[in-house]
Amino acid sequence: MNYRPSRRTRRIAIGAAAVLVLAGMNGPALYRFGSEKYHTYKINQPEYMARNGHWDLLDVPEEFQINTIHAALLHTGKVLLIAGSGNNAKMFKAKTFRSVLWDPEKNTYQNIPTPKDMFCAGHTQLPDGKLLVAGGTQRYEKLEGDVNKAGGLMIVKNENPDKPRTLPAGTLFTGKTNGKTFESKDNLLVPRAKKKADPVTGEVTVTASEARVYVEARRKGKQYSTGDTDNYRIQGLKGADAKNLYGIANKLSFDKKDFQGIKDAFEFDPVAERYVRVDPMHEARWYPTLTTLEDGRVLSVSGLDEIGQVVPGKNEVYDPETKKWSYLPRQRFFPTYPALFLTSGGKIFYSGSNAGYGPADKGRTPGLWDVDTNEFDPVPGMSDPKILETSMSVMLPPAQDQKFMVIGGGGVGESEKSSEKTRVVDLKDQDPRFKNGAPLSEGTRYPGGSILPDDTVFVSGGSGDYRGRSGSNILKAQIYDAKDGTFRRVADPTVGRNYHSGSLLLPDGRVMIFGSDSLFSDDANTKPGVFEKRIEIYTPPYLYGEDARPQVGSGPDRIGRGDSATYETRDAAKIKNVRLMRPSAVTHVTDIDQRSVALDFERTGNGIRVTVPDDRSLVPSGWYMLFVTDGEGTPSKAVWVEVP
Repeated sequence: MNYRPSRRTRRIAIGAAAVLVLAGMNGPALYRFGSEKYHTYKINQPEYMARNGHWDLLDVPEEFQINTIHAALLHTGKVLLIAGSGNNAKMFKAKTFRSVLWDPEKNTYQNIPTPKDMFCAGHTQLPDGKLLVAGGTQRYEKLEGDVNKAGGLMIVKNENPDKPRTLPAGTLFTGKTNGKTFESKDNLLVPRAKKKADPVTGEVTVTASEARVYVEARRKGKQYSTGDTDNYRIQGLKGADAKNLYGIANKLSFDKKDFQGIKDAFEFDPVAERYVRVDPMHEARWYPTLTTLEDGRVLSVSGLDEIGQVVPGKNEVYDPETKKWSYLPRQRFFPTYPALFLTSGGKIFYSGSNAGYGPADKGRTPGLWDVDTNEFDPVPGMSDPKILETSMSVMLPPAQDQKFMVIGGGGVGESEKSSEKTRVVDLKDQDPRFKNGAPLSEGTRYPGGSILPDDTVFVSGGSGDYRGRSGSNILKAQIYDAKDGTFRRVADPTVGRNYHSGSLLLPDGRVMIFGSDSLFSDDANTKPGVFEKRIEIYTPPYLYGEDARPQVGSGPDRIGRGDSATYETRDAAKIKNVRLMRPSAVTHVTDIDQRSVALDFERTGNGIRVTVPDDRSLVPSGWYMLFVTDGEGTPSKAVWVEVP
């Protein structure tokens, strides 16, 4: 009997033969194809996701895709994504500044009119739920060789004690000795001179005031540079004004010009969904850190000023009630984007983490800073202290423990060095000292770090070299257990993240990861990098458990410090922890807003009764996410609560 194979059998045989031919011609490629398919299959299995979590790309419509540099979670549950000019010189020149508001629950987007270039601003959550955004970009950097007009700092003096003077952008300054003319690039307010009478003799002395402005030659060419200090006549002034107002400049040259900051400040209103201008800072700042103080005011520290120099320790405070800024009476220097945390007791803890600019030997020692007295107590023990830039710092949960962890880091500037170390310090110790914690798998700059409701910290991404150079992006993620001090590897991200990236916890317990600004797009460092617009969402393992997540029902949306409140829940019996979590406002590996506060609670007939600690420095005024977590570590969705 002749056997005739079925049509299905013939198709399988033909397919198998084709596979064998392909394998013979290109075995490794076929293996990779098979491996990728198997990997995709494996990471989507329920058992795998329950152990490691899962990554998904957010489907953002093209018209809302921006170079996200900053992200802040608002008490409406929406996320404000800020690009400003997005590190794009063409966008800056066109004055095209972008912000997008994303609703994670509805997955909707809207463009937000953005009045100034908030690229590289500072931000923090205010007590009333608004977001304060201060500083940003006045001018993009120009590398040596790209500078085609001589320029630099002009100090403008005013000897008139009776009136200030405003000089518009384009004001011309001509050297009395060199005869060269330069024009100011920005508007300038020169205060009135200070007048003081001697209490004994009555003799009056006048001290000239001064203001600073960036100036450039009106024409290109090396012949317009200067090398010596000169006094400059301000064109257009006559009589007494011409005598009282003048400029002084040293070297006006073709040296590299750093980014320059702005003084502008805004509050973003989450309800009206718009920026509202408030009084500007006294100092222009690019790369500043904003930290909420115990009394609800906001500390603004460091940044590059209007001529591209690190602000020399002139720190200032914003009062949300008056919408005005005032200088601190004493100065203290920090490099740009310093990680400054409000601690229990009201002092500010500087972890040593920072990003960007500042000398390698100044302002980098970790310690506790008393803002009122300006006293600074160094905290010793930091390992790899010279490769601490671009590290991530986190207040470990719960906040009552007052433990901080510094993760990874790199050398100052464009260094290729990176650290695999984590360092932990307990500020409740009598003599606090950093100790090495569990190491990362490799040296990591720019790691993302987000506190989760189950008292763990999600750490992901980063790169081994400066801005992902030489293909050094790290496609790994880990979860740190704050109780036992160990890392556990979880599912790998699919998108590399380095400079200008960040992560934040969402109200549903997932984590949003955004941004990345690689210097190059190839491993050989020959092709310019492209900003990473894709956003990933990481769903932690605790959302893939077999049991349903606990639910929190009705209850008050406002609780005072030291007060208690009751929330309905049918899951009271299985609730193990209750946490108040302050929402993130993150940029440049700096997220000093996030903190997780443990709440005492007791079970009631139909729910739980929670109590907020009576410590303003532990629980600053503002809006918080209230999470309950069961014995398996599964959190509820957050309920928004205001602590006045």
